[in-house]
Amino acid sequence: MFVTPAYAETAPAAGEVHTETGVAHEAGHETGVFPPFDHTTFPSQLLWLAITFGLFYLLMQKVIVPQIGGILENRHDRIAQDLDEAARLKGDADAAIATYEKELADAKSKAGAIASKARDEAQAKADAERSALEASLAEKLAAAEASIAEIKAKAFNDVGTIAAETAATIVDELIGVSGNQADATAAVAGLSMGKGA
Repeated sequence: MFVTPAYAETAPAAGEVHTETGVAHEAGHETGVFPPFDHTTFPSQLLWLAITFGLFYLLMQKVIVPQIGGILENRHDRIAQDLDEAARLKGDADAAIATYEKELADAKSKAGAIASKARDEAQAKADAERSALEASLAEKLAAAEASIAEIKAKAFNDVGTIAAETAATIVDELIGVSGNQADATAAVAGLSMGKGA
């Protein structure tokens, strides 16, 4: 309902309904007192306070606190399970790392042994090939030295004949007399012996 300012300023008569609150004014009732502080309603207010507090206490004790306790217990159990699982997984990871490191060390030692064996085999093969090559070269060198000695001996044998023929040709050219081959050979042999002595 709409209230005009002039109507609102007039005080209502006793038993008349106040237009703003809709509450009838009682005779002898103090106006302007806040209802919770009204001393006439204290006993009923205390009774309702006790009843409300009791109901709220029972609700807390029977419903809310057990639910919160159950939630906290579930969380505690879940956290404990998660910690146990984490500890188990950490143990598994540590065991896997130890196994990996052991296998890695074994693989390194095997690789070292294989490399050492391969190096020794390669060294032995190289030594055998070098020995065979040196033996082959020694044989070829001996054959070459024998061939050189044979050619040298043959050349020395032919030197005397060549010198006798050359001496005979020189004598023939110089003096114009054809010399005896036997005399030229004897003269060359005498010179060779004179130089050797």
